Parts: sequence; structure tokens; C-alpha cells
Amino acid sequence: MGTFLLRRLLQSLIVIVGVTAITFVALQIGGDPTYLYVSERASEAEIQQTRAALGFDRPLPEQYLSFVGRLVQGDFGTSLAFKRPAIEPVLEALPATIELTLFAMLFAIGLAIPLGVFAALNRGTSVDGSIMTLGMLGQSIPSFWLGIMMIMILGLQLRWFPISGHVPFLMPLLEGHVVEAFRQLPQALYYLVMPGVAVGFYSLSRNARLVRSSMLEVLGQDFVRTARSKGLSEWRVVVHHALRNAWLPVVTMVGLEFGFLLGGVVVVEMVFSWPGIGRLIFNAINQRDIPVVQAAVIVLALVFITLNLVVDLVYARIDPRVKL
Repeated sequence: MGTFLLRRLLQSLIVIVGVTAITFVALQIGGDPTYLYVSERASEAEIQQTRAALGFDRPLPEQYLSFVGRLVQGDFGTSLAFKRPAIEPVLEALPATIELTLFAMLFAIGLAIPLGVFAALNRGTSVDGSIMTLGMLGQSIPSFWLGIMMIMILGLQLRWFPISGHVPFLMPLLEGHVVEAFRQLPQALYYLVMPGVAVGFYSLSRNARLVRSSMLEVLGQDFVRTARSKGLSEWRVVVHHALRNAWLPVVTMVGLEFGFLLGGVVVVEMVFSWPGIGRLIFNAINQRDIPVVQAAVIVLALVFITLNLVVDLVYARIDPRVKL
């Protein structure tokens, strides 16, 4: 287990180095980054002075090592739009994105498992066909289009849900205001329904098909037939035998789903004016606020890498063959 963990940590470190290199190169693609930090009327002398002060006159390898050194110390630079450390608006927007991602993941996983199991148990019937048709439909509809349709129908015409807005839940909880957080939970969920469904509908459709395939593979094995031959109820056979052995792909799905959804909320956050990190990145790109974009990309990458590592460890714990 120790060797397995060490190998995964080394792989994660390589990915982190790659992400920092890509974010650093992104700063250089648009040309000399010095012009982002000076006014349009700056003289050549002022430009040269700013370039030297920021270290942009040094060789690129030296600049990269300096960039990584600042990152290790938690210095992501200063936001050009907010005029404060770039990491601060990222950390302020991250809880809203995590709330939306958690809701979308619970929606996608919570419905995908029963739908996939139900489709597998009714293979070849109209029920199975309806669920698989829903799965194909969900994988064909763009999330932003679904969000716009929900706003028009459920928000504007039927007025069932608000078309924008956000009630914070995670941040009060992290700050220790547990009573306040749970008092705000019903209203927070009310605002989360439409954007959460728009984000998670694609994952719901894909994961339902994955659960169905995994269950069909397990249901055809000998130990399931043996369990049925012993006279066990169908519920016990499905839950205690088939589903337990079909759980490994589901564990991977649950772990990676959060990272997938975390990176896929950018457009939906813009559609619903959700004050999350995706909307922050979009606005920072328009404002050419490169430090904020870099900080947001690195933070999201770290979250995704951590989740991958946790999934690998859980997977190895469940199935010892993975460690080989």
C-alpha cells in the first residue's frame, strides 16, 4: 500500500508541475505581459521600469522558477481588476461553485444508480428502452440550452423557481455557523434546483448507462444464479450480491464526477448569473485579469488532483488487485 500511495503522489506531483507550466505559458501567449500592468499612456521608460520590477525581463526558465516559488508561498499575484491578491476572489467564489457541484453530483448520482439498476433488471422491455432513450437525450442536450429552456418555462412562465440568485450555505457552515447554515438550507436548495439540474443532467444520463452496463455484467455471473437458486428474494440478490459487486465502477464514477462537474459549470454559471468560480474566470478573461485566471485554474486543478488521489486510494482499498 505504501508503494502504491507513493507512486500516486509522484504522479500527482507531475500533474501539478504540468498545470503550473501551462498556466505560466498562458501568460506569455498574449505577448509581453508587462502591458497588462501599465496604462495605455505609459512612456517607454515606465514600461521598461515596470518590466524590470515584475521580472519579465529575465529568461523564461528563471521567470518560471520564480513563479513556482511564489505559488509555494501562496502568492498568486495581484488581481488587475480587484487590486488585491488574486487568490482572494477565487477563494470567495469557490464555495458557491462547490455548492452547485455538490447538488448536481447528488442529483446525477442519486438518480443514475436506481435508474441504471431498474433498467438492467428490466432489460429489453419498454422500461429499459425509455430509460436508455432518456440517457441518449440527456447526452445530446447542451447544458446551457437546457438551462435557458428551464429559465423560460419553469422560471418565467410557470414561476416555479427563481431564474437567478444565490443563498450561501457552505460558507456559513465552514465558518462554524451551523444553525444559520441549516436555516438557510431550504432556500439555498430552492435556488440550486434549476442550475443544478442543468449541470447534472448530462452526467445523470451517462452514469445511468454505466450503472446499467455494470449491473448487466454482474447479473450474468454464476454467483448471482447461485444466490437465486438458494431461494433468496430478488431484492436481496440485487442489493446484497449484484449491486455490491457492481459497485467498483460506481465508486470511480462518484469520485471523478465531482471533478468533472466542477470544471463544467462555467457556462451554466453565466446563464444563471451564479456567483461561482466559473463566472469569475469568464469575467477575468474578458478583463484580461490573467493572475485571477491562473489562480482559478491552479485551484481547480489541485481540487481535481486531490479527488483523483482519494478515489485511487478508496478503489485500492475496495479491490486489492488495483495495487498490483
